[in-house]
Amino acid sequence: MRISLLISLALFGAPAALSATRLCPGQEVAPLPDGRMLGHLPYEQVQPEQLVRAPAGFAIGGECLLRREVVADLERLLAAARAAGLGGAVRAVSCYRSVARQGAVFCGQIGPRKRARDAADRARSVGPPGYSEHATGYALDFGTRPSPRCHDVSPCFAQTPAGRWLIAHAPDYGFELSFPAGNAQGVSYEPWHWRWVGGSLAVPGAAAARTTFTRARASFPALPAVSDNPARALSPTPGFNMLR
Repeated sequence: MRISLLISLALFGAPAALSATRLCPGQEVAPLPDGRMLGHLPYEQVQPEQLVRAPAGFAIGGECLLRREVVADLERLLAAARAAGLGGAVRAVSCYRSVARQGAVFCGQIGPRKRARDAADRARSVGPPGYSEHATGYALDFGTRPSPRCHDVSPCFAQTPAGRWLIAHAPDYGFELSFPAGNAQGVSYEPWHWRWVGGSLAVPGAAAARTTFTRARASFPALPAVSDNPARALSPTPGFNMLR
């Protein structure tokens, strides 16, 4: 189904409308006046030479590529999970995705008898190409093995031992939950999707990561989040329910 979400700038004091972008065949959508697309913020694609492979055995299925600085903290996180008795339970479902790959993931499930009826529907759970944190090399989707009665990238991940451990401890290793329940972006609750921003500005690469996510962190706070005040970072915000 062809859709056109042309938003009038007149509502914001400007005389013209934004032009539509062709996201997928038959799916033309105009960005919001603030630059977002269907609620998602724009992100640039990381250069391939800045990516390295995640630890062996971490990925489920295809390889997991991330920025080198992310992998350093990820290795520490996985070691802590093993020490907590989780063994190899904490795994990766998806890591870096190019803009082209994101387009295939986004558009491939739009249409009859698929997961979404149109681009707006699909954007509730997947970022449009050019608007996904995965392109930055800082974000990944966690999963778990074994995972009886809970499919990958499902809200029930928060109730698994791996999911509960990440919610309690991932910020200690520089990771924060991008899309908590009730988030203002209107994105579905994603307890599996985490972005790395470093535990402090002193961590190599953290300044660049935090610059990349400056707008997201200011306007659409993560929860749990990395903060210089850990108690505040883990405090529920009205309307948010991490374990719904």
